[in-house]
Amino acid sequence: MNNIIRAQGVVKAYGKKKVLNGVNLDIGPGSVIGLLGRNGAGKTTLLKSVLGLLQIDGGSLVTLGENAWQLSAGAKARIGYVPQGYRPYPWLLAGQLIEHTASFYPRWNSALVARLCTEWELDLAARVGTLSEGEAQKLAIVLALGHEPDLMVFDEPVASLDPASRRDFLKTILAIVAERTCTVFFSTHITSDLERVADTVAVLKAGVIDFCGGLDDLKDMVKRLRVRSRGALPQDMGGASILSRHIQGNEGVFTVRGFSPSLQPLLEKAVGGTVEVEDLNLEEIFLEMTR
Repeated sequence: MNNIIRAQGVVKAYGKKKVLNGVNLDIGPGSVIGLLGRNGAGKTTLLKSVLGLLQIDGGSLVTLGENAWQLSAGAKARIGYVPQGYRPYPWLLAGQLIEHTASFYPRWNSALVARLCTEWELDLAARVGTLSEGEAQKLAIVLALGHEPDLMVFDEPVASLDPASRRDFLKTILAIVAERTCTVFFSTHITSDLERVADTVAVLKAGVIDFCGGLDDLKDMVKRLRVRSRGALPQDMGGASILSRHIQGNEGVFTVRGFSPSLQPLLEKAVGGTVEVEDLNLEEIFLEMTR
């Protein structure tokens, strides 16, 4: 199987509330895929299900060629995971925790770990419980990278990092992916960071993947149109769906999904006026798609 992760019709509910309601997702090797969704959309639930930490209620979910709920020890050894608020063994020194974690893996890149600890200025003599949120997050990332996993799963990995540390982390991830074939699957609210590193974007909305594809493809298909008409404004946008509209007289601002260059002249002819096309950044697109 070529796919690192394959989800087909995945359903997960908490009581009567369905958080995932038919998720379909295919992630191939070497991908850096960013998962976007509003708070409560089910991002953490999906990531934990992929890792076999939650059992799904329906559909099928395969990770590294195995049933996600029944991952073998060998498959688990190929995964690096950074959850939110990870701070294990608070009584240990940071250096002791690294040594303890390394003992579980026959393949451990001590040189990489030492370099990251130095570059990120981690105090290995400090107790884990006394580390700041940002320092604890850096340590968690180091622990997840040390055994050179084939699949890296990060749940809001940079939420507690300052801008300089975020850039260092993203640079490290890109370097690792460039050096060897590995897959990164991460959730984030910081769309500017996602734009820097992700080649694929998945948008989770209403329990399903509303979009999964290239970042450039997403930006090409979602546009803002400023329409000035001699008569009534159009009720539809041809083959594109309207995400939002703001109308004042014979002028309107429409955000559409499914835009194509051929749409502009057709609309101008239909309204007998002008249509200006504006590009949107990822944050604007995300907000429009998840209204």
